[in-house]
Amino acid sequence: MTLRELIQDVPYVVETQGNLDMPIGQITGNSREKVEQGLFCCYSGARFDAHQFAPQAVENGCVALMVERFLPEVDVPQVKVSNGRAALARVAAAFYGHPAEHMKLVGITGTKGKTTTSYMVKAICEQAGFHCGLIGTTGNMIGQKMLKSSLTTPDPIELQKTLRMMADDGVQVVSMEVSAHAIDQCRLDGMTFEVGCYTNFSQDHLDYFLTMEHYLETKMRFFKDGMVKNAAINADEETSAKMLEELTIPHITYGICAEADLFARDIEISENGVNFEAQLQGMHNVPIHLRMTGMFNIYNALAAAGCAMILGISAEDVKAGLESVQNVPGRIEMLPTNTPYRVILDYAHSPDSLENILKTVREFTRGRVIAVFGCGGDRDHGKRPIMGEIGGRLADLCILTSDNPRTENPMEILSAIEKGIKPTGKPYEIIENRREAIRRAMLVARDGDMIVLAGKGHETYQDIMGVKKPFDEKVVVQELLAEFRNENKEN
Repeated sequence: MTLRELIQDVPYVVETQGNLDMPIGQITGNSREKVEQGLFCCYSGARFDAHQFAPQAVENGCVALMVERFLPEVDVPQVKVSNGRAALARVAAAFYGHPAEHMKLVGITGTKGKTTTSYMVKAICEQAGFHCGLIGTTGNMIGQKMLKSSLTTPDPIELQKTLRMMADDGVQVVSMEVSAHAIDQCRLDGMTFEVGCYTNFSQDHLDYFLTMEHYLETKMRFFKDGMVKNAAINADEETSAKMLEELTIPHITYGICAEADLFARDIEISENGVNFEAQLQGMHNVPIHLRMTGMFNIYNALAAAGCAMILGISAEDVKAGLESVQNVPGRIEMLPTNTPYRVILDYAHSPDSLENILKTVREFTRGRVIAVFGCGGDRDHGKRPIMGEIGGRLADLCILTSDNPRTENPMEILSAIEKGIKPTGKPYEIIENRREAIRRAMLVARDGDMIVLAGKGHETYQDIMGVKKPFDEKVVVQELLAEFRNENKEN
């Protein structure tokens, strides 16, 4: 494909220089990547300006540049665009043959619930006979085949490459998490979603968005900028009223408290799952048994059902699909321990999600709730004391520990969390080493207690000073259990 062909439908092109009939064999945003006949895409980011790395990209095989300003010192064809990020999304789609046009996309956005809802949508669609793909936080999937991914919503090159693989494999429906970062960074520019789902909104990512208003407006842009054909909106989410006022596309609502097109009644929650009656728009009540527990999973199920109904899937397939989901990696995942106490793994890393998981386990815990959690470094500092207060208020014992400290001093993060937990008067301990924190929780746990390991979920590493060190809490718990058994034998 030539450079001219790649950019012919990109609306952001301002001016060009050089031979546009230059063949392009690869697209890259990484100047260090060795390529053949590469197009290096430059834009100014928050932390660095890729234009300064253009000479290095040319040395590594790039034969053309897409830029936001011409670089006269680099002697290769150049395409000047008004928005480098958006143009990259369009060029990547063109390079891979616009794969999204051959599939129906379901995009789920919101602060919480994206991962679980995306898994549920996939399960329902597979029950209805569709070949499905999944793109999200825990990785990408084609059918049951798992593919690795580093971001909730991949960068445009990885995203379009993945969609191309899916299209070539015959995928018909893609269930996809849509992060606010992806919306703000135009990673989805030019794509059209058959269904967009709005789950909820709460504090997170303020290190990037700075204000809740900017964060919310970014979420809303997904539905307002022509990317979504139909919407499923959580009627119980207070920010949805504003969303619904401004929606100009067909939509349905779901909820439990507010009047909605889809709603749940006769709810029963236990540690083994949830039973409820789902009233699907214009249909009779459908009894559903979820094998995952928590009120928030009822919302996730209703969200998935709403997306499925927009796709025209029957109530019978909705029920069977939802009931087939046994668990979602790192989401209220009960670990096998064979102990008098239980251990739950959950990705809760924001104030709202921590409150949800602790309230949920409180409903079926016979003994104490022991919460092991921290906060990520180089991220929203404001949520740290808030999460401390939530832990102190809702758990019987908190063990504050490292999450992904990244480039920050872990003890400074824990000190900020401590400021929130102290006024609650609840007992807590600070053990920076996460493995030792988990060990401590397991040692003090008694019959009927519930240990909640919050924050890491599906992650299998800890990010410490730029190095991702192996740390899989499922493995850690099993290793500690083995150590305890050996210690008991020796005694």
